[in-house]
Amino acid sequence: MSYANRIARVQRQTGETDVTVELNLDGHGKSQVATGIPFLDHMLQQICSHGLLDLNIQAKGDLYIDDHHTNEDVGITLGQALGQALGDRKGIVRFGHFIAPLDEALVQVVLDFSGRPYLVYGLEIPTQRVGTYDTQLVREFFQAIVNHAQITLHIRQLEGINSHHIIEATFKAFARSLRMATEIDPRRTHEIPSSKGVL
Repeated sequence: MSYANRIARVQRQTGETDVTVELNLDGHGKSQVATGIPFLDHMLQQICSHGLLDLNIQAKGDLYIDDHHTNEDVGITLGQALGQALGDRKGIVRFGHFIAPLDEALVQVVLDFSGRPYLVYGLEIPTQRVGTYDTQLVREFFQAIVNHAQITLHIRQLEGINSHHIIEATFKAFARSLRMATEIDPRRTHEIPSSKGVL
């Protein structure tokens, strides 16, 4: 496994959305993100900045209906790009965890590039919206990533009363967990990190 080739480009077109994701797992935190959903753009920029990914995400969707389809399809396409960039997952640490504070909010994220999609979602977001963004869509976004990157993901809210803080702490913790899990383990750079020999 080489850091030089952990890149992906995925385009997803449906009758509802057109999403393109270009991903470099070993980037420097550069983001070019335009989904048409300002709060989602802000959260995707957190993934780049704290996960040190380079991401170019361009999405057009039926936002005249609501944000649901675009939000979910961005998650699907990003999940597919993560899977493509990692390939057979040889050499990666595999597990990642982080606890991120943001003022009164504290969120723990633990993930495993297990090949088995599973989400445990423990956020209690007190308001229905942050700006115009429906906070129910946070779960939908992570469920889409989980399903298409084939990861096990646990999100646990330890503290928090401000919706924006809770969500942003979640994305920051996810970014740092992702960075940890996708790092190359120098002690087994050419091995799949599983006793079964496959993920």
